[in-house]
Amino acid sequence: MRENTRRGNARKPARTFRRAAVALLAVAGLLFLPGPIASAKAPGPHKTQAAKSIVLPGAGGAEGIAAGKGTVFYAGDLATGDIFRGDIRKGTAERFIDAPDGRMAVGMKFDRRHELLFVAGGPAGTAYVYDTKTATAKAAIQLTGKQPSFINDVALTREGAWFTNSNVAELYFVPVGADGSLGTVRTLPLSGPASDTSAQFNLNGIAAAEGGATLIVAHSGNAALYTVDPQTGASAAVSGVSVPNVDGILVRGRTLWAVQNFINQVSRVKLSEDLSSGVVKDVITSPLFQIPTTAANFGGKLAVVNAKFGVPAPENFDVVVLRGRSR
Repeated sequence: MRENTRRGNARKPARTFRRAAVALLAVAGLLFLPGPIASAKAPGPHKTQAAKSIVLPGAGGAEGIAAGKGTVFYAGDLATGDIFRGDIRKGTAERFIDAPDGRMAVGMKFDRRHELLFVAGGPAGTAYVYDTKTATAKAAIQLTGKQPSFINDVALTREGAWFTNSNVAELYFVPVGADGSLGTVRTLPLSGPASDTSAQFNLNGIAAAEGGATLIVAHSGNAALYTVDPQTGASAAVSGVSVPNVDGILVRGRTLWAVQNFINQVSRVKLSEDLSSGVVKDVITSPLFQIPTTAANFGGKLAVVNAKFGVPAPENFDVVVLRGRSR
C-alpha cells in the first residue's frame, strides 16, 4: 500500500498541474462565484483562536476534510480527487490515495464502522467511496445525470450517506449495509425553502441531526440553514440564524458549526431543542484562515481546510487546527 502511494507521488507534479488546470477551468464559475460576498460579519462575540497549519504536500487544491479515527484526518485535493491522510496531533500529512484520472474531491465524511471515506464528486454528478483499510477506490456512484449539477457535500447516518447538489433541488441517499455494502441510490426531491435554486450556488453543506431523523442543510445563496425531513423532502428554515457565505457545516447534539468561506470565520450556533431556531453564540476567526470551506470535529477541537479560492498563486494548501476547544 505505501509503496504504491509513493510511486503515485513520484509522477504527480506534471499530472497534477494538467489535471488541476482542466478541473478548475470546468468549475471556476461555480466555485469562485458562490453568490454575494458578505461585507458584515455574523452576530455574536468574536474570538480569535491560536492555530497551527498542516500543509497538504503537493496538493493542487483543497475543499473537504473528514475526521478519521483518533487524531487522524482525511482531506481531498479538489482538482485531482486525490486523498491525503494526516494527524492533527503530529501535525503531518501525506498523499494517501492516488485517485483515478478525471475525479474531483469536494466535501467528505468518514464511516468509522466500515472504514470507508465518502466523497462528493462535484460537476460530474458523482460520489466516490474509498476503502481506507487498503487505500483503494471502492466505488464510483452516479447520483444524477441532470446538468448542471454540483455534488457538494456529504453527511452520514447509520443507514447510509446523504449528498447535496448545489444546482438541483434534490438530495441523494446511498444505503450502506451492515457489511459495508453499498445499495441503490435514492433521490429525494426537496420542497419548501431549501428547494430554492435561484442563486448561482445553493445547497452546500449537510449534517445529520437526531441520529439521522432530521437533516440540516446550508444554503449558500440564502445565507441560511434549513431542516429537511429525510422521508418527504419537506424543509423549513432554522429561524434566527443568518450565515453569509456559508459552506460546510457540522452538528453535534444541539451545537452547529457553520464555516463561512469568503469572510474567513466559523460561527458556532446553539440550536433549539426542536431544531426550528438557533442563536449564534460566538464567531471563531484565525489569521491562518484563507477561505476555509469545511471543518472536522475532534472532541470539540476543530480542524478547518483552507480552499484559498481566488488567492493569487497560493504556495500550498493546508489544514488549520484550532488549538482551543470550540464547544
